[in-house]
Amino acid sequence: MSDWKIPLYKIYTDDEDLNLITKIIKRGEQWAIGPEIEEFENLIKNYVGTDFCVSLNSGTSALHATLLAYGLGENDDIIVPSFSFVSTVNSVLFVGANPLFADIDETTFGLDPKKIHSSITSKTKAIMPMDYGGSSCQIFELQKIAKEHDLLLLEDAAESLGAKVMNKKVGSISDSSIFSFCGNKVITTGEGGAVVTNSKEIFEKIKLIRSHGRAGSTNYFTDPSNPEYVNLGYNWRISSITAALGIAQITKLDKIIKLRQANAQFISSKLSKFSQIKVPKPLDDYEHIFQMYSILLEDEQIRDKLHEFLSSKRIFSKVYFKPIHHTPFYQSKIHQNILLPVTDSISSRILTLPLYPNMTLEEKEYLTSSISEFFESLNK
Repeated sequence: MSDWKIPLYKIYTDDEDLNLITKIIKRGEQWAIGPEIEEFENLIKNYVGTDFCVSLNSGTSALHATLLAYGLGENDDIIVPSFSFVSTVNSVLFVGANPLFADIDETTFGLDPKKIHSSITSKTKAIMPMDYGGSSCQIFELQKIAKEHDLLLLEDAAESLGAKVMNKKVGSISDSSIFSFCGNKVITTGEGGAVVTNSKEIFEKIKLIRSHGRAGSTNYFTDPSNPEYVNLGYNWRISSITAALGIAQITKLDKIIKLRQANAQFISSKLSKFSQIKVPKPLDDYEHIFQMYSILLEDEQIRDKLHEFLSSKRIFSKVYFKPIHHTPFYQSKIHQNILLPVTDSISSRILTLPLYPNMTLEEKEYLTSSISEFFESLNK
């Protein structure tokens, strides 16, 4: 169905996005490796509060490049959640390392610090949590464990640029963190990603990795001299046009977050009256930016019925996420029985509802009244 009355998300855009792209197109040069890329990176690092930022062509490339930069690979274990987008775990396989699945907590839906210790082995080199839907995981608790065991803390913050915990921005706490600017994220460049870190060494390594291992800071397309290739690398750069979109988007980020939070508050106020629904409620000292608005239902049967009912009303909803360790590919890779009871419980009851910055009152009321209609008929 393509004619959704309410889609899952809409991109927030204005004339500034158009104007910056038009400016690059009209100049007729430097569509790649233009000045906008470094400007975008500076805006991200200043916003998050880190020393360095490298932009890449996707969040997945950012994950892959980060693991490569830290030298992670064969015989290394990396602790990961199963409740995430598949690229979180795929990136571990990209470098030949071994993903160790650990369970999540019931509030943030991020890795549960209390479940981590049992997963640590002599081969464990890193913990890689994921920040779900616009809220930080219990990152300070995970940081403490990482320090105790001399492990890297590499944060998949793809969904949570702008979120805070203990008044610190997501991305500023871990050894390195990645963001995604895919179409459904809080700010988007269509496709794109970034790594933020306080390590100059990692920053320099990722710059080499993203551009064929090419040394130097000059523009390859405008410099007549022959470059030095000092490392194995990939073509994971973003374009100047992509970066320009990022510049225009990040200047609106705080405004976008406030709009998302207000819409989430409206929806929660309408849905809280139903005992069968658990609306998102951040932990104290956590600021949720609602990249996704996900509710928990009593059981899988009710969740699936509501999902189907909303589709019949032309309202897009989706299950984020099905556990990665249950996918056919990972089932074929894993030869031991993995027990992740909280992951299985959450993913069987979760449903992500539409939420976007410019959601109209009419759309919010149609969404919430449709859900009310479903539960009123269910309760009869």
